[in-house]
Order: sequence, then structure tokens, then C-alpha cells
Amino acid sequence: MRELIDTRQPSLVEAEVKSAYRAMFPEGDVEFITRIFGWFRGWFEGQYKDYQHIDAHYHDMEHTLQGELCMTRLLRAYHIHRQTPVLTERMFDLGMLAMLLHDTGYLKKQGDSDGTGAKYTLTHVDRSIEFAGELMVANDFPVDEILAVQNMIRCTGVNVKLETIQFQSDLERVVGFALGTSDLLGQMAAHDYVDKLPILYSEFAEAAAFSESKMRVGGFFSSADDLMQKTPMFWEKYVQQKINRDFLGLHRCLNDPYPDGPNPYIEKIEANMMRLRRELTLHSKR
Repeated sequence: MRELIDTRQPSLVEAEVKSAYRAMFPEGDVEFITRIFGWFRGWFEGQYKDYQHIDAHYHDMEHTLQGELCMTRLLRAYHIHRQTPVLTERMFDLGMLAMLLHDTGYLKKQGDSDGTGAKYTLTHVDRSIEFAGELMVANDFPVDEILAVQNMIRCTGVNVKLETIQFQSDLERVVGFALGTSDLLGQMAAHDYVDKLPILYSEFAEAAAFSESKMRVGGFFSSADDLMQKTPMFWEKYVQQKINRDFLGLHRCLNDPYPDGPNPYIEKIEANMMRLRRELTLHSKR
């Protein structure tokens, strides 16, 4: 789990997912992972229908792969530690697909030349849900599996009321919460998370510029420095409460050794917050 994987390389993340898949489900259809990673590359590289390649600079391919890797590790640990409800092969399949789909709402269609996909920040979850539905219908997924993936994607909404999501089973809820957890931990634990915060601000600013309700995004941050100042509080007051309370503390499955050892993702995030505070202090003294 502590092994470093280059999340800029889809093939490396795919190999890690397949390794976990074979360990959990030796008789399973690992080629499903090959298929969905092929689809993923097509979506984000501009080779799918009338969609352009991803041009959002923070919510890019690597962002999705960071979440996919974290979710793989989380679900594998959940499986190893015999948590209930028991993880099935098919729900693992759908969880992996849902993570790869969860930010397709940032994709623009051909002819959409204004700004980048970041302008869809406020609506990207709904757009991702719509994209997932269209893709899965076209590939003959049954209705219950389409709804499962869409429900999982809903878990990534910043202000989503989780109790309103109509999960079809307890396991679907758990995998959805694993996705929401991994979406947060995967990006915040990245070695360059602090460096990318100004890029994240630029996406928020673009979304505000294209939104009729500018205060919903732009009003929270007056500048990139302001976003950076508020990020430690975001971690302490929002993310930690989200993963511990709303998402049922599933991240604890990653504690090594389980159940009371350190969590490598939490450790990396705490290190990022320490670095951020240190840099902000140095900047304020100049």
C-alpha cells in the first residue's frame, strides 16, 4: 500500500487495479478492468463520440487515477479485513467504473470553445451522471447497475445530502462511500497537492465567471492565496468530518497495521497541511 505508483500513467494504475482484482477474485473477469480503462482513455483523450479531450487543468486524468488507485486499495483492504456487507466481484467492477466516470462532467463537446471544462464545476456531478447513463445504456448494462454507478457518483458532490440518495442495497452505499472517501484522499495525499492549489483556484474562478450564481464558487475565495489559507480548515472542518462521520470511517480499513496503525493517506495529507502552513507563514513574513 505504501508503494508509490505514478498516477500520471494510466497503465500503471490499471496494473495495480488488476493485481488487486486477481487477489480478491481469482476466478473473476479481470478483462472488465481492461475494457473500462480503454474507455477511460478514450473519454479523456478526445476519442469518444463528439467529446473533446479533457482540458481542465486540475480535474484531469491524473486526478481521476489518484482516486481510482486509492479506491482500489481501500476496497481491497475492506475485503481483506472481512468487513460487512461482503464485497462482491460485480460491485467492485461497478465501483471502479464509477470512479473512472465521476469527473466526465468536465468534458466539453466538439464546438464548445468557450473556456475549459472547469466552467462546469457547479454542474459537473449531474453531467457525469448523465454521461454515465448514456455510456452504460449504449453498452447494455442492466438498469440496476446503471443506477448503482450513478448513485456512487452522487456521493462525490460537495454539498450532497447522502441520506437522499436512493441506494439499492447496503453494499452499494458502502462502495459509494468508498468512492467519496477516495476522491478526497487520493487528491489531497498527492505529493504535489499544495503546488496544484493555485490551479484549483483557477478552475473555481472560471466556474464563477461562467455562472449566474457567482457567489456559489467565486465568493468563497478572493484569490489563490485565500484558497490556500483556507485549505487546512477545509481538511479539518469538512474532509475529516466527511470521511469519519458521513462516509462511515471507511478510510480506517487502510490503517496499517489494521485497525489501529497509521493510515498512509492521512499521514501524507497531514504532511501536506504542515507544508502548506509552513509556506504560508514564510510568505506572510516577506
